[in-house]
Amino acid sequence: MFTLPELEDAQRLVHESFAGTPQFAWPLLAERTGAEVWVKHENHTPTGAFKLRGGLIYLERLARERPGIAGVVSATRGNHGQSLAWAGRRYGVPVTIVVPEGNSVEKNAAMRGLGARLIEHGTDFEAARDEAFALAAQEGLEFAPSFAPDLVKGVATYALELFRAAPPLDAVYVPIGLGSGICGVIRTRDLLGLKTEIIGVQATGADAYAQSFAAGQVVALNRADTLADGVAVRMPDAEAFGQIKAGAARIVAVTDDEIAAAIRAYWTDTHNLVEGAGAAPLAALLRDGATMRGKRVGLVVSGGNIDLALFRRWVLGEG
Repeated sequence: MFTLPELEDAQRLVHESFAGTPQFAWPLLAERTGAEVWVKHENHTPTGAFKLRGGLIYLERLARERPGIAGVVSATRGNHGQSLAWAGRRYGVPVTIVVPEGNSVEKNAAMRGLGARLIEHGTDFEAARDEAFALAAQEGLEFAPSFAPDLVKGVATYALELFRAAPPLDAVYVPIGLGSGICGVIRTRDLLGLKTEIIGVQATGADAYAQSFAAGQVVALNRADTLADGVAVRMPDAEAFGQIKAGAARIVAVTDDEIAAAIRAYWTDTHNLVEGAGAAPLAALLRDGATMRGKRVGLVVSGGNIDLALFRRWVLGEG
């Protein structure tokens, strides 16, 4: 686990690539929720998502410690792959990404545009990850996981920015995919000695962490049924779950309809385009209603990379 000086070092490295992201208190979101709402805009990174921070820390270390490495391979629904591709180009490390068949067209194009070799395989994230493991063995590549200490430390830099820039927060809602984001927020809160309540958010059709949290042990699902691809995971990471179990107050599961309504709320109230995973925290705050009325709440917009087809369906109501 990293220390505060190590996190500050990671933040300096991240800021060599981009100047961090803003956090704003939006008055119309306050009217809508009854809370003072501070939004952390990770949709404003160079890849449109928080994952870039972890990719930079991970690949900077790998390139420094293993010069001449053949490359890395990973599985993703998009944002993790974009982060590796962007950081790989910066540090001269070839990147191969495996995505499930039928993955986001726009995210696939973005990864290719950043120089990644893209392979489509399997029906879901777990099948793509199995193929990435196989490629690592066949081609002598380093498998880059979606949850690892470097990644958590990297993405925790957004929490450091938020906690140091915003007034003291009563609670922060964080979406959960494999867990690097919420684990980074929990660790940063603890390092700063804050009392902020950390609330995880999942989709009802992919609520493995919520079920695990309730059961007190890892619960794997046989499906991940949500259009919010950033949280479409059916197998919790055991290490991430341990940190979440120890440091989160609770986990809220919201429906795809609630996520779609939150995307529309962001569009009307802030003029920001938010992807499903990034909108889930607002959906959870709206679900909690009176519980958070009058409190100061942080919402993590983890990304803004939503497909045009899904934007038309969820925001414009077409199709």
